[in-house]
Amino acid sequence: MPPIRPELLDELLKDYQKPEDLLGQDGLLQQLTKALVERALDGELTHHLGYEKHDSSGNNSGNSRNGNTPKTLRGKRGGSGADTNAG
Repeated sequence: MPPIRPELLDELLKDYQKPEDLLGQDGLLQQLTKALVERALDGELTHHLGYEKHDSSGNNSGNSRNGNTPKTLRGKRGGSGADTNAG
């Protein structure tokens, strides 16, 4: 995996003012964790099902995406919400 570009970090931290902006309940770290986990799980489901999200290939196939289910991910920094596909 390539390293994270400094420009991306600068963009993410442009509004940083205090530690809570990064580590707080709705801080950047929580937001990034949620976004990354949801994107990875969506990619895994696409690979598993063999078709992209919103593709008509899954209609009436018996193996369709059928909504999202909220989950709480627990880790060293506490819990973080993520919406997982119920497919």
